[in-house]
Amino acid sequence: MTIAEFFGCAFLAFGPPMSMFILTVAIDPIRIIIMIAASFFWVLSILLSSIIWFIVVPLRDRLWFGAIVSILLQELFRYVVYKLIRKSERGLQDITESSRVVENKHILAYVSGLGFGIISGLFALSNVLADLTGPATMGLNGGTEIFFIISAAQTLCMIFLHTFWSIIFFNAWDTSKYTHVAYVVFSHLLVSLLTLFNKSGLYTASLIPNYIIVILTGILAFKVAGGSFLSFKRFVTCK
Repeated sequence: MTIAEFFGCAFLAFGPPMSMFILTVAIDPIRIIIMIAASFFWVLSILLSSIIWFIVVPLRDRLWFGAIVSILLQELFRYVVYKLIRKSERGLQDITESSRVVENKHILAYVSGLGFGIISGLFALSNVLADLTGPATMGLNGGTEIFFIISAAQTLCMIFLHTFWSIIFFNAWDTSKYTHVAYVVFSHLLVSLLTLFNKSGLYTASLIPNYIIVILTGILAFKVAGGSFLSFKRFVTCK
């Protein structure tokens, strides 16, 4: 049963992102490189936030402090990735056989966002999945049997959000729409701080609002990437 639960939670959290990677990223080596580079910068942001958390001794036991510092640094490094990608676009144009990668600026934002999301999901869920391999699962001695599936669903939520956030964030700096930059930072803070309810077992108080934010952010990302109701209709009807 533990192995079945392990694969179920793993596929819930990483199934859709891996499908996105295989269908949209793995087909182009430049996209793979950009995704790995973005993942590296996300790891750097977490490393720096852990150093700050370690230094600020009085607030070490405050989850909100660690969350806020980590989020602000992630957004700072998202900006670093944005600047690096924009400065390297001409070089990417020269070394790639297909100009589709750099002609559509939203592709680069999407790929880097997916890199941010997948690596953050791996960091968030790896220990949880390791516990799922046995010898037992949550549900005894005061635990809750839905902890693992909630963790997997929350991980999927964050992967989608990082992808959408990067599309919005990159476009916002390109077009000087700083309200969209503020939206990305604020929604990231809100989503992460809502997960603090999980400590008290209030999973619906965090998961439901977070998925509402996923939907709203996805719509905004679709819009800033040039999508419309007509294009969505054509996609659904395969026209």
